[in-house]
Amino acid sequence: MINDIAVQFRHQGLDTAAAAIAEHIRTFWDPRMRAELIRRVDAEPETVDPLALAATLLLLTQP
Repeated sequence: MINDIAVQFRHQGLDTAAAAIAEHIRTFWDPRMRAELIRRVDAEPETVDPLALAATLLLLTQP
């Protein structure tokens, strides 16, 4: 799902898109979904879109 969301924001450019994706996750995702995203980024980062990786980093550094 995170990669699909990243595609929807790609046109905004890296910084703006990453911030928008992070805000979307903060607003709409259940804490369990956020935890699963962090687990996936940690265990299988190659399966996560680069924009989603950037958004996850924002989530971790700017909760």
